[in-house]
Amino acid sequence: MKDALGRKIDYLRISVTDKCNLRCKYCMPEEGITHLNHDEILTIDETLKIVEVFKDLGIKKVRLTGGEPLVRNGILNLVKGIKNMGIEEICMTTNAIKLYDMAYDLKKNGVDRFNISLDTLDAEKFRDITRGGDVNKVLKSIDKLKQMDMKPIKINTVVMRHFNYDEIEDFVKFAEDGVIVRFIELMPIGEAIGKSDDYVSNEEIIKKIGNLHKIDSDSKKSKVAEYYTNPNGAIVGFINPISHKFCSECNRVRLDCKGNLLMCLHSNKSINLKDCIRNGEDIRQIITQQIYNKPERHYLEEGNFNKRDMNTIGG
Repeated sequence: MKDALGRKIDYLRISVTDKCNLRCKYCMPEEGITHLNHDEILTIDETLKIVEVFKDLGIKKVRLTGGEPLVRNGILNLVKGIKNMGIEEICMTTNAIKLYDMAYDLKKNGVDRFNISLDTLDAEKFRDITRGGDVNKVLKSIDKLKQMDMKPIKINTVVMRHFNYDEIEDFVKFAEDGVIVRFIELMPIGEAIGKSDDYVSNEEIIKKIGNLHKIDSDSKKSKVAEYYTNPNGAIVGFINPISHKFCSECNRVRLDCKGNLLMCLHSNKSINLKDCIRNGEDIRQIITQQIYNKPERHYLEEGNFNKRDMNTIGG
């Protein structure tokens, strides 16, 4: 399945819920959140119907996100249903607060690997930015994945100058202990709009770390991240949506929990597949047409920001 520019689209990200058990400051407001009603979000069966169409059209990888995917009722049934379709890889991005107790069941039902969102290793700072979270629950979950040999374990770290810039070396050290840390540039989206003074380019981070060597092996290649190693064996990645955007190689589309199909994280344009399904429409043709018209690139540098909160589209 290709778009008009010849990009092969084989990766679907699904936000399964807008709910989260944390309130990270750059993602969600502290108060005033109106969660969606039950009938406003895709059911498990509706989600599986959509994934099945995508699978027939060439999707090979599915990533489940949120909000926080582990607070979604029926998440194990969803994973199992997707796995039974023959999707090659099922991944999950989670804050890992609930992962310790669910890791074995998620693996048994079909999750192949996990990305953990973790912006600080400091317990007090973690409580602050998440508005009450316990970093020790996250670290215990990571240790459990290591014990289960769920590799690679990728840690996603959004770098903010006035919050965790001083922890960059600590995260590199953390990466020496069997995980891959990926530094992500802060994007002007949702609650982060207007916080440009917190933005740090990954070029600056690479210079700050020093003594890194780029990895060129096929096993570490990525359309999104560039990977480096240090003399102690740490593997760190850099995701540069602002300074070095990767739109020309973008292979993904997104489905939010309301059923909106988005061709780009940074676009406000979408079509609602939930309504189409409930109206009995042929979503195969709709999906094919939308993907063909996938935008060439995002326009963040021109100030064209997505006003949606990150918890509704999964990042």
